[in-house]
Amino acid sequence: MDIVYTIWLRNMKRYLRSKSRIVGSLGMPLFFLLVLGFGLNSVVRIPGAGQGYMGFIVPGIVSMSVLFTSVFSGIQIIWDKQFGFLKETLVAPVSRLEIMFGQTLGGATTAFIQGFIILALSLFMGLNVTSVPGFLVASVFMVLIGLSFTAFGIAIASKMEDMHGFQLIMNFVIFPIFGLSGALFPIDSLPSWLRSLTLLDPLTYGVEGIRYGLSGTSQVNPFFGFVVLAGFTVFMVVVGATLFRRIDV
Repeated sequence: MDIVYTIWLRNMKRYLRSKSRIVGSLGMPLFFLLVLGFGLNSVVRIPGAGQGYMGFIVPGIVSMSVLFTSVFSGIQIIWDKQFGFLKETLVAPVSRLEIMFGQTLGGATTAFIQGFIILALSLFMGLNVTSVPGFLVASVFMVLIGLSFTAFGIAIASKMEDMHGFQLIMNFVIFPIFGLSGALFPIDSLPSWLRSLTLLDPLTYGVEGIRYGLSGTSQVNPFFGFVVLAGFTVFMVVVGATLFRRIDV
C-alpha cells in the first residue's frame, strides 16, 4: 500500500501547489450557478423542488465539477509518459495495479475537493442542506463519481499519447454525459425515448443521489442509484486497471 499512498500524495501535492488549477476549475461551475441559478430561479418552477431552481441545479453543478476534474486528471498519465516519469515508475519493482489505484485515488480526491468547494459556496448562495446525514449521503455519491470517472479518464489516457487529442475526446464524451444526466432539468418531464437515454447515463444516478442527500428529493430511488453507480465504479476501475497494465512506454 506504500506505493498507492505515495502516488496519491504526489497527486495531492501537485494539486494543492497549483492555485491556478484550483481557481480555474471553479470558473464554469460558478458561471452555471450564478447565471442559470439566479437568472432562472424566479421564472422556472420544478415540481417537488422546495428550494426553487437554484436548489435543483446545485447537485447537478456539484456533479459537473467532480466529473470534469476527475476525468481530466487522466491527462496526468499522458504528461508522465511524455516526461519519462511513468517509465521510471513502471520499471520499479512495484505492481502496475498499485500505481493505477494511486492515480485513481489521487484524481478522485482532488475531484471531491473541487465538488466540496462548489457545495460550500452554494451554501452562501441560499442552498439549505436538509440534514447532516443527507450531507454524508451526498458525499458518498460524490466519491463514487470521482472514482468511476477518474478510472474512466485513466483508461482513455492509457491508450493515447497526445494531450490535445485526449482533451478533444474527453470533451466529445463528457458533455453528452453531463447534458443527459438531469443536472439542469427534471428527467420525469422528458419524452420517454430521451428519458431512456438519461437512465442509461451513469452520472444520472450520481446527480440524483446528491440531490436526495441535499434536498431530500430524487427522481430515482437513491438505493438503486447507489447500486448502479457503485457497480459502474467497480467496472471502470477494472477496465482502467486492465488497460493501464497493458500500457506501453
